Amino acid sequence: MPLIFFIAIVFFSVCESCLDFCIIILTACFPSYFVIDIGVMSGANIYIQDDLKISDLQVSLLVGTLNLYSLVGSAAAGRTSDRIGRRYTIVMAGAIFFLGSILMGFATNYAFLMVGRFVAGVGVGYALMIAPVYTAEVSPASSRGFLTSFPEVSIHIFIYFVGGLGTP
Repeated sequence: MPLIFFIAIVFFSVCESCLDFCIIILTACFPSYFVIDIGVMSGANIYIQDDLKISDLQVSLLVGTLNLYSLVGSAAAGRTSDRIGRRYTIVMAGAIFFLGSILMGFATNYAFLMVGRFVAGVGVGYALMIAPVYTAEVSPASSRGFLTSFPEVSIHIFIYFVGGLGTP
């Protein structure tokens, strides 16, 4: 979390009001789901393979399917946000990702782990799709372009800083 506040303070000079500052913090939070998952799985796959006695192909599928599973969440995010609203969809994305993380943490076999991975991937898809939409709706016109592109930029910033998170 301190990284989020650092990024927000760095870009505070671009902001015109406190609302912009809050939007930057919001948009910086959602790519962290995707990146923390990547960072943790990059180091955890060694231990998962030893613990569950799975093959290299199964580990590759486990790590690589997040993007495929997030496609499901991205496809459903539009209709969901139209029905319940952008803000509640963001909350729902966080809850779905949290549930997926809990399921992966308690997984005892490969199938259970893949179910948890699917649920977490759906949450990531929701978050990656709805955060820029919500940001575009609440941001002032003068900084809308910067703020809506910031989640994509922050993904790369987070990958740089969190890349070694899961390494032993």
